[in-house]
Amino acid sequence: MRKSWLLFSQTVTVLLAAYFVVATLQPQWLSRSTLGNAVAVIQAPAGTTPPAPAPGSLAAAAKTASAAVVSINTSKTAARNPNMDDPWFRFFFGDQGQSEPQVGLGSGVIVSASGYILTNNHVVDGADDIEVILNDTRKAKAKVIGTDPETDLAILKIELDKLPVIVLGSSDTAQVGDPVLAIGNPFGVGQTVTSGIVSALGRNQLGINTFENFIQTDAAINPGNSGGALVDTQGRLLGINTAIYSRSGGSMGIGFAIPVSTGKQVLESIVKDGQVTRGWIGVEPQDLSPELAETFGIKPDTVKAGGVIITGVLQNGPAAQAGIVPGDVIVEVAGKPVATVSELLSAVAALKPGVPAPLSVWRKDKKTDIPVVPGTRQRPKVRR
Repeated sequence: MRKSWLLFSQTVTVLLAAYFVVATLQPQWLSRSTLGNAVAVIQAPAGTTPPAPAPGSLAAAAKTASAAVVSINTSKTAARNPNMDDPWFRFFFGDQGQSEPQVGLGSGVIVSASGYILTNNHVVDGADDIEVILNDTRKAKAKVIGTDPETDLAILKIELDKLPVIVLGSSDTAQVGDPVLAIGNPFGVGQTVTSGIVSALGRNQLGINTFENFIQTDAAINPGNSGGALVDTQGRLLGINTAIYSRSGGSMGIGFAIPVSTGKQVLESIVKDGQVTRGWIGVEPQDLSPELAETFGIKPDTVKAGGVIITGVLQNGPAAQAGIVPGDVIVEVAGKPVATVSELLSAVAALKPGVPAPLSVWRKDKKTDIPVVPGTRQRPKVRR
């Protein structure tokens, strides 16, 4: 009996010693989850090299482009009530003081090591103070170099060293179905990358801008993404995200981006001349329809070929001086085919004022080339 009690005591002592050792060195072994419903997992050792991106991953493109996409915070001083100088107004309504400044949020893309940033005009329009926040958390005050309300683009400039710069891609070679990424700062949550495809090209007549040639995408674009980057699978800039179609205010899979070709043209014009100069010929165009063709006596074969019919010509304008008359159907501008009013507007705007350019015109049943010397398109008045 004594031997049994001694054996029992020694066993209990060993078990208690083991328990205290485990409790001291590996307490997690004694947790309830281990003792109860344990979940078996396999944890990679610390410092293990992450695996290569999976086939089809867009991680490399996102990493390449994200560094050059910035967040833009704007503020605008609220207008002071002009009646505040009237003592009777203050007597009855009190000193209402200065209203809170209006703040805005958007995105932008660094396109030059010199500090030039491409963004939307509506992001910075009317702003008194513009702050740019880089993806590496650096901040800088930005200066507006120039704006182009007709394309809703603006050029900013910051003074920082070692700026990341995005590579410009080719929006002219983009095709429907190409995978793309949209990068920006939606709702101010921080830089966000979404993916989708090119849903359509050449979208126009949306009533957003004067000159419309949008890339449509289903990559999620939300408020705050304006001015951000639409990039291809190589991380190259294809467009500037500008607008969405939405009934809720959030993404519904229909977003629009301004092609990088337009952005590059605006950038170069503003940096060189301080403004964008466009051609103008002084005509009133309409899309060619069977009804208009019948009114002006145009043969059905001409209608099938497409083009833009001129229904009015400004007296003494460039087109009138060149001999363009109502009823003419313009099918090419400087060798570029045009089939819609939007295409004609963009093609004429691309002409250099004062430099003759040929217009291919159908008149009745005869096609002819008419040289036109375009004038300068007047800039729209900015409303404040």
